[in-house]
Amino acid sequence: MTSPTLVWFRRDLRLSDHPALDAAVKRGGPVIAVFVKDDLVDGLGAAPKWRLGLGLEHLAKTLSQKGSKLILREGRALDCLDALINQTGATAVYWSRAYDPKSIARDTEVKTHLKARGIEAKSFGGHLMFDPLSIQTKTGGFYKVYTPFWKTVRHFEVEEPLAAPSVFPNPDGWPASDVLDDWRLGAAMDRGAEVVRPHVRLGEAEAQDRLAYFMAALVAEYDAGRDLPGKDGTSNLSENLALGEISPHQCWHAGMRALEEGKAGAETFLKEIVWREFAYHLIVHTPHITKGNWKPDWDAFPWNSDETAEVTAWKQGRTGIRFVDAGMREMYVTGRMHNRARMIVASYLTKHLLSHWKIGLKWFEDCLIDWDPASNAMGWQWSSGSGPDATPYFRVFNPVTQLDKFDKSRHYTHHWIAEGLANPSPDALSYFDAIPRSWNLAPAMDYPGPVVSAEDGRKRALAVYEARSF
Repeated sequence: MTSPTLVWFRRDLRLSDHPALDAAVKRGGPVIAVFVKDDLVDGLGAAPKWRLGLGLEHLAKTLSQKGSKLILREGRALDCLDALINQTGATAVYWSRAYDPKSIARDTEVKTHLKARGIEAKSFGGHLMFDPLSIQTKTGGFYKVYTPFWKTVRHFEVEEPLAAPSVFPNPDGWPASDVLDDWRLGAAMDRGAEVVRPHVRLGEAEAQDRLAYFMAALVAEYDAGRDLPGKDGTSNLSENLALGEISPHQCWHAGMRALEEGKAGAETFLKEIVWREFAYHLIVHTPHITKGNWKPDWDAFPWNSDETAEVTAWKQGRTGIRFVDAGMREMYVTGRMHNRARMIVASYLTKHLLSHWKIGLKWFEDCLIDWDPASNAMGWQWSSGSGPDATPYFRVFNPVTQLDKFDKSRHYTHHWIAEGLANPSPDALSYFDAIPRSWNLAPAMDYPGPVVSAEDGRKRALAVYEARSF
């Protein structure tokens, strides 16, 4: 019999359309699914780490139902894999390729070490539809603007999704595994976990249900619906894509079928999938996007980097600007935020408050269950003006007129802001249960006036921009 293959799970918590798992089963011999809690996992923010724990628990149950197991180990990835190889006699380790700088550094070290040891070490696609290094401009460079990137890849062939393995060959004996609860991945969420949990759609089956519902009921109106935060108009799949509970290939082919059926919003949905690809294209070619200004001429811009009273108000969802505050509160209650609200929230912090995008980047990293390293970095730099394909620095979203345009009925803001309402929604009240106790906030408090008004913030931002040369 062929010796065991270790399948190292990371952000690919699914069984279908999993090229590494598929290849391991086809190789023959036992397949041992493994997850390693290494320093990259330890470095996750509170919400994404908690959501990862839920995803791992669900994956372990799914594998158990198939007669298999998920082996958990804690420590340096290379050391944990080495130990498992020694304990199981495995001669191959397969995993899904990752593209953020820290993962690339870790995986390169692991692959080099394992190959030197005589172990078959192979990484597979699956996290993206297109390898970022395979997409080039006509001059052989990388794309810095989304539209030509989209025009290039839109006609590329996307591999058909793979079916889940029908059998999971087991080893004669299972290696020891850590206990997931002992890892306490949700500890930093504290009481927020209980609030956010009802809004989670957990695991591969629920992700597929979410995709099916969107394609059947919402994608036709997606062009307009995606911009209305008070309406159920988006797929909400970011949570599942972030942990690989669904693959971009599966989303793409569902979108293509909808497009062939004449559903008008399907092409826009496909474009949004490619935005995610573009974010990873950039993170591979310009990894500094995660920690520094993508455009170096922004390095001298006088952003505030301190925890000012204005920044605290922004974090608390108490800026007095309803669109901003509703977005922040939605995040604390659901773990996600509508994309239109994300743009307004980010613009207000970086332009009206002239505070560094790194403050928002780090806060979202701590608070979002759909946190993604590439999308988060590109989104914040796009909003601030310092990034690729960015909104022009002189375009300052007016959060008041944006509210009039995209939430005319005020359904969104009324749903998320309790202060001043006789009968606030349960979600609006849940915000006070989710936030840190140290904020000492209660629904009976008065809603604040603007810390910086829409007009004053715009004038202040433009004055600073005009004083500088870009």
